[in-house]
Amino acid sequence: MMHSTLALSLLLIAVSSNLAMAIKKEKRAPQTLSRGWGDDITWVQTYEEGLFQARKSNKPLMVIHHLEDCQYCQALKKVFAENEEIQEMAQNNFIMLNLMHETTDKNLSPDGQYVPRIMFVDPSLTVRADITGRYSNRLYTYEPQDIPFLIENMKKALRLIQTEL
Repeated sequence: MMHSTLALSLLLIAVSSNLAMAIKKEKRAPQTLSRGWGDDITWVQTYEEGLFQARKSNKPLMVIHHLEDCQYCQALKKVFAENEEIQEMAQNNFIMLNLMHETTDKNLSPDGQYVPRIMFVDPSLTVRADITGRYSNRLYTYEPQDIPFLIENMKKALRLIQTEL
């Protein structure tokens, strides 16, 4: 009896040990700066780095304010990441930053600190408060159905560089 109890105990220890190792080996996708907004896009880490890169490269900075547990942010992120035109423009023509916290630059929240919020900063480091979404109560928010409007605003940000700077 003692022998079978000892054998059963050793068997349980071996199975649980192997199970624990298998769980640890489970591969997880690495957390990148994209946070799901587009893994092929080069993202900057901080607002300050974004401003520096915008000035240096003469490209506009696109700042996306969002939260992981916001259902509206998640819905926008999904269509943003799946839209080839946005992904191509973001990768080639913009300095990209997504933030899950507010910056010290109050110009990035002229009408409040809500999410999702997308703002543009031109290479002269001017926050483009004139590039707005379609909602009067939250000027810089976009919803999934607003992707064509966001694309137009991205093109507008690029045009303004050529005509104003």
